[in-house]
Formats: sequence, C-alpha cells, structure tokens
Amino acid sequence: MKRALSAAAALTLIGGAALAQTVTITEEPVEIAPPQRVIIKKYVTEQRVAPVRIRERVTVGSTLPADIDLHPLPPTVIEESPRLKGYSYVTSGDDIYVVEPRTRRIITTID
Repeated sequence: MKRALSAAAALTLIGGAALAQTVTITEEPVEIAPPQRVIIKKYVTEQRVAPVRIRERVTVGSTLPADIDLHPLPPTVIEESPRLKGYSYVTSGDDIYVVEPRTRRIITTID
C-alpha cells in the first residue's frame, strides 16, 4: 500500500513538473503612438547616445544580450503615456529599439 501511495505521489509530482515546464507567460504588446515616437526619436538624437553594435539579427520580440546598455525613455514620453514607465531604449545603426528591461525583449522599433 505504501508503495502504491509513493508511486502515485511521485507521478503527481512528475506530472506537475512537466506541466510547469509548458506554461509560458505572454506580455501584452505595447503600442507607441506616432507623437510619442517623434518625441523619442528627437530625444535620442539630442542626447547623442552612441549606437551599439548588435551581432545578432534584431527584430521585435528578440532578446538583447546582457552586455548592451539600456537607457530610460524620456520623461516627456512617460508623462504622456504612463504605461511606458520602466521601458528603456537602445540605438543601433539608424534604428531605435524600445526594450522591456527586465526581460531585455524588444517591444517595438522606431526608425
């Protein structure tokens, strides 16, 4: 009887672990209105933040390497769109990438 209970408990734990491995967390897409895009582009240009060189192909949804420095979005954008508070940006080439800093995932591109 003890063996049957132990086996059942083990199977429950294994099944729970397998289930936990298949759970994914999806984030809501973040839309940035055209006026905020203009403000971000102007801010980045005025700040003269040095663009970084990214070796991998960069697309929305991709994750940036840990060695790339992120910069906070300008306060004027946060004032108009408080939901963007906490997001960062990085520049590469002529593009500006808005990044969720916790996951380092690119949420949108401003060109």
